[in-house]
Amino acid sequence: MQFMDSRVWSLFKSNWQYTLTYWSAFFSFGLCVAFLGPTILDLRCQTHSSLQEITWVFFTQQLFLFVGSSIGGFFNKSLRCSLSALAVCTLLISVVFAMIPLCHRVLALAVAMAVAGLAMGIIDTIANFQLVKLYQKDSTVFLQALHFFVGLGALLSPLIADPFLSETPCVLSNGTAHTNNTMRHIRNTLSGIRTQNMSQFPFHTEGEAVTNVSYAFWIMALINLPVPIAVFVLMYRERLIGCGSGARTRLLEGDTLAMRAQGSSASTTTPSQSSIDNLSLFSCCRYGDLTGQPLGFVAIHVLAGMVLFFSDGIVGAYEGFVYSYAVAEPLSMSHKTAGYLTSVFWAAITAGRLAAIPLSYRFAASRQLTVHQIGVMCTLFMLLMLYTSPAFLFIGTLVLGLSISAVYPSMLAFTEDMLNYRGCATTLLVTSASMGEMFLQLLVGCMMHSQGSYSFMVCGVIFSVLGLSSYLLLLYCRRFYIAQSTGDVEKKTKADNADVNGVSH
Repeated sequence: MQFMDSRVWSLFKSNWQYTLTYWSAFFSFGLCVAFLGPTILDLRCQTHSSLQEITWVFFTQQLFLFVGSSIGGFFNKSLRCSLSALAVCTLLISVVFAMIPLCHRVLALAVAMAVAGLAMGIIDTIANFQLVKLYQKDSTVFLQALHFFVGLGALLSPLIADPFLSETPCVLSNGTAHTNNTMRHIRNTLSGIRTQNMSQFPFHTEGEAVTNVSYAFWIMALINLPVPIAVFVLMYRERLIGCGSGARTRLLEGDTLAMRAQGSSASTTTPSQSSIDNLSLFSCCRYGDLTGQPLGFVAIHVLAGMVLFFSDGIVGAYEGFVYSYAVAEPLSMSHKTAGYLTSVFWAAITAGRLAAIPLSYRFAASRQLTVHQIGVMCTLFMLLMLYTSPAFLFIGTLVLGLSISAVYPSMLAFTEDMLNYRGCATTLLVTSASMGEMFLQLLVGCMMHSQGSYSFMVCGVIFSVLGLSSYLLLLYCRRFYIAQSTGDVEKKTKADNADVNGVSH
């Protein structure tokens, strides 16, 4: 199978520096996704805080990631602005990593996580938006690669942190001591947004803090540092640093090249610059801009956002609570064995996105989405039915990660293609995904606390059914939207011909 034809390869060669820059920025995003869970006990020691206080740091990061996704579109008004925001945000991530060891109060740590979450949200919106704009109908392949780097960063950060994690209580006190296995169990239990009573873990807040986790954060800061440097180098090469008429904006050039490579007319496939720039969540949702649009246009935005709301919500909830589900009855898995589940899940997501890169070139995004959505629902349903089988929990976790891995990038490309790359879809979809990851994780935590561990898989099945139903409704609305758009074009063509005939007579 030929991975890439000459047309797409030519397009990539013309934009490879931009593409690699966006991919590397998403690697920074991935580093921030998974580092907090493994290090939270050491950060608790460092800040001399209770578990109830330190777990609010999770929510702070998720909340500001949602805020960053919402406002990220403001920075898309020009290439200079978007690359500047990308450079600042990736640099902020390195600065936050370097400053975390200096945060000796939980409030200071929460502020640092808020800054990191804001930077992550802005990176999420800008990188997705710019890749879709750059490659348009060929963006699915490059979006799959973009989201592969999220998984790569999320896999790497816990591996970096692991050698520096404390295996014994890191606040020296004469109180209760915990064994290595107990510490590992508590760390895995606290891998998501927590709502349950944590008084069962009697940690001390007074005493000398002894932890080496600072080295892990400094290493991650150094690993991430080449990313903002690469963005600054790209800006310097394109003369986008500083003021003056010499600065070039290659965004329009990239659009023109993309359209030439696709053999399409810019008037039929490329939106005007003013119609797609500076699109934040708020500007996309202005009532005045929506009243003139057909109902199908609005419905596609809403339904596509719902698909990613449930899809990313499943990822966040599964990652955060699968360990707690595994160690509870009736599975009652050992702490060490259950600790591998999150790693298996992220490894499957990363491998699935890597495999989706060549598959996206061969199969349409709609076909991939259909297979993935059905696969997610069937896997969660089987996990619910075989809830007493530890072996199938590992198998199901692997299959679920592979099934859900490509939903996010495929949905972005599919929706933007349906709407002729008008620009709002990417901002709305990224924001919906962030919202789902935050709220559904919180909802699952509340359900597990009140109804027991079995509700974990029940919630997963419900979310998957709602996600698949939203997707099927999206396909239904797509048919009417295409038919309506075709009819409008035909009416306009007839009106233009009538005008021409009238002038000729």
